[in-house]
Amino acid sequence: MSQMQDLFGAPILTADALSPKDLAPGWQSVVDAFLMTPAGRSLIARLQERLVQGACIYPPLPWRALALTPLDEVRVVILGQDPYHGPGQAEGLAFSVPHGVRVPPSLRNIHKELVRDLGGGMPAHGSLMGWAHRGVLLLNTALTVEDGLPASHAGWGWEGLTDAVLQAVAGRGQPCVYLLWGAHAQAKRAWIEAHTRGPCLILTANHPSPLSALRSPQPFIGCGHFSLARQWLAEHRLECEWLL
Repeated sequence: MSQMQDLFGAPILTADALSPKDLAPGWQSVVDAFLMTPAGRSLIARLQERLVQGACIYPPLPWRALALTPLDEVRVVILGQDPYHGPGQAEGLAFSVPHGVRVPPSLRNIHKELVRDLGGGMPAHGSLMGWAHRGVLLLNTALTVEDGLPASHAGWGWEGLTDAVLQAVAGRGQPCVYLLWGAHAQAKRAWIEAHTRGPCLILTANHPSPLSALRSPQPFIGCGHFSLARQWLAEHRLECEWLL
C-alpha cells in the first residue's frame, strides 16, 4: 500500500497504521489490553471515522515510541502532550521532528539546555530517534493530532494508553528517570509514584516552550536534568547517552 500524503506531500495517518504492528518487546500485551477496553475501542472507531471524513491526521506512525524502545530497556521517560500539528513535523516521538525539518521552538530550547548542561555543539537536526534507540521513551499523552489543530485529539482516549504504558514502566522494578516538563506532564507524577516498584528519579521543570522555559519557579533552561539523569543512572550501573 502506498503511503498517504497531505497537500504538502507529507505522510499522514492511514487506517492501516492504527493497528499496532512490529512493536518492541514488552509492549504488545500492554497495547492489546488497552485496545480491548471500551475507551480503546471508542478511540479507534473515532479515528477511523475522522479518516473516512477526510481528516488529515499526524503522525503517519503513531506507535513509533513503542516500536523503537523495548519495555525492559526504558531508562528515561520524557512525556510530551501531543504530536506536532504541522505538515511533516510529527514522527511519533515526543518533541522530535524528522531530519531536514526545521527545529520547533520547544525542541530548540531542549537543545539549548542540553548544550548548556553537558557542553558540545548545537545538534544539527531535530530527530530524537537516537535517544529512543538508547532507552529514552519519548511518549506523548495523545498519539495523534489533526492538521493545524493542536490538542485536537486530547480527551479521545489516548490518555488511557499513556497511563497503561507508565504503569508498565513503573511496575518493572528497574531504575528509571522521569523527566516531567510542564504542568501537563507533571499531572502524571502521582500515577507514576503509585505504581513504581523500583528505584526512580522524578525531575520536574517548566515546559521548554519559549513562553515558560525561563519562568520561575522551575525554569527549564538551567534545570540540569540531562546531567542529573546521567549521574543517577550511573549510580545504578546504567548508562545514559544524550548525544544526538
